[in-house]
Amino acid sequence: MKEKQPGKKPDKNAADREDRLKAALKANLARRKAQQRGREPDNSASPSEDKD
Repeated sequence: MKEKQPGKKPDKNAADREDRLKAALKANLARRKAQQRGREPDNSASPSEDKD
C-alpha cells in the first residue's frame, strides 16, 4: 500500500479530477434524460387508438 510521506502537500490534481467527474456526470445525466424524453410517446398531440 502507498504510505503518505510527511511534508508532502495535498495534490491539486485530486480537486481537478473531482471537478471533471462532476461535470461528466452532469453531462451524462442530461444526455440520458434527453434520450428518455425522445423515447416516450407524445400522447398529447394525437391519440393513436380510436375509442368506440
